[in-house]
Formats: sequence, C-alpha cells, structure tokens
Amino acid sequence: MTRLRLRPVGREGVAISGLRPTLRTRRGHERLVAPGSGAKAKLAPAERILATVLHLRKLATMDLLGQLLGVTAMTISRAKREVHPLLEAHGHHIDASTARFHTPADVATFLAQNGQDKIKKACY
Repeated sequence: MTRLRLRPVGREGVAISGLRPTLRTRRGHERLVAPGSGAKAKLAPAERILATVLHLRKLATMDLLGQLLGVTAMTISRAKREVHPLLEAHGHHIDASTARFHTPADVATFLAQNGQDKIKKACY
C-alpha cells in the first residue's frame, strides 16, 4: 500500500483511539476478557501430569508422548513446563528409568515381552 492509501486508515485509527476513553467511562472499567475465551486445553489435567512424569522418567521423547496422546511435542513441552514446578514444590522428585522408548513400536514390543496386557490396580 502507498502512503496515500494508508493515511485514511491512520485518521480512522486516531478517531477510534479518541473513543477509547468514552467507551471505558461507559463500561466503568477496562475491557475484560470473557471467561473461557482463550484456547481450549488439548490435554486433561491427568494427561498433563502423566506426560510430565513419563518425560521426567526419561521413558519417552516428547515426540513419542505427543504421538501417543494425540498432540504435538510443543504441547507436551508446555505441560511439562507448567507441571514440573508444581511437582517439585510439593516435594515430588521423579527419578529416571532405565527403559527408553523412541517409537510406538518400541512401547508395543516392550509390553509384548513383559506380558503386561492388563492394567495394574492402583489401590488394593
């Protein structure tokens, strides 16, 4: 766009900025962001904790965890960045495991070798 085409936009911008104090006064406060208007979480809280613990145990890469949970590695990274400080604040230190998985096939092979086809009970 040329400068001549941008000038009318600039004037309208000045007019709109002049209305801001009026609109603020009419509302009685600054504009509020509506609850729930942000991006929806891709992982449930339990999945966020699970992904963080599995990554801290060094069982799987963020890419593999993302594949298994149906999200990107960046989503796993964000979850870890938010959950890890909370775990540490509550005194939970996660030790690394000796098992390492890089692909979903590695996980399937490990489970097939160990014969673990049932989920263990958490409470007895």
